[in-house]
Amino acid sequence: MAIDIKHNTAANTQMRTARDTQSAKQSNTAVAQKSAAPVKADSVSITAQAHQLQSAQAKMEATPEVDQKKVAEIKLAISEGRYKVDPEKLAANIASFEAELSSLSFDKE
Repeated sequence: MAIDIKHNTAANTQMRTARDTQSAKQSNTAVAQKSAAPVKADSVSITAQAHQLQSAQAKMEATPEVDQKKVAEIKLAISEGRYKVDPEKLAANIASFEAELSSLSFDKE
């Protein structure tokens, strides 16, 4: 059976146009449904340990820089035997340092 293309062109074009229009409508509906879905926002929560680290970092930034001149003087005094250590003052400073460390109370995992 032979098909006459010249006579069926208008009918075929109408069928193709209707099919393409329907496909486009379905595609637009799908896009509209996807865009209507609620958008989830990203969120970040900082742990208690992170807060402690931030606090420690802020304290470190607030402390003065090392006085290299004083360090050199102390090294020279030690090497010459002029530097005297006060054991009571040293013990008090160590106890104070230990108390500061224990107040940080890091969580053990």
